[in-house]
Amino acid sequence: MNLTNNKWLLAAALTCMLAALAHLGCIVFGGDWYRFFGAGEQMAQMAEQGLWYPTIVTAIIVLILSVWALYALSAAGLIRRFPFTRLALLTIISLLFLRAISFTSLMSMFPENSLTFWLISSAICLFMSCLFAIGTLQQWAFLSQTLPTNNSQLNSPP
Repeated sequence: MNLTNNKWLLAAALTCMLAALAHLGCIVFGGDWYRFFGAGEQMAQMAEQGLWYPTIVTAIIVLILSVWALYALSAAGLIRRFPFTRLALLTIISLLFLRAISFTSLMSMFPENSLTFWLISSAICLFMSCLFAIGTLQQWAFLSQTLPTNNSQLNSPP
C-alpha cells in the first residue's frame, strides 16, 4: 500500500472540506442557506437579523471540520504528520459516529431542525466516520512510527 496515497483518508478530508465550505456558505449567504440546509427557521432569522449567534456557531463548525480535514491529510501522508494524529483520528471517528447514531436524542434539543436535516446529516456523519475509520485502520502501522525530533532526521533517508 502506498502510505502517501490513502484514498479513504483523502476522501475523508474532501468530505470535511466540502462540509466546511457548505457551513461557510451559510455564514456568507445567510438565512436562505441556513433554511436550505435545514438548520431551522430560528437560525435563519437570527442570521437575517445580523445576530452573532449563527455566525459564531457555524464558524466553530467550519473550524472543527477544517482541522479534521488537515488531520486526515496528515495521516494520509500528504502533509507533515501532526502530533497526536492517532488520538485525533480516533476522537474524530468517535465523534462522527456518536453524532450519526444519537440524532434521535439530539432532535429534542433542536426542534427547529427538520427531520430531513437529521436524517441526511446523520447519514453524512456515518459515511464520514466510515471513511476515517477505514483510512485509519490502513494507516495505523505507519502512524505508530515515531515522529522525527529534528529537521536533520526529516531529510535523512530511511
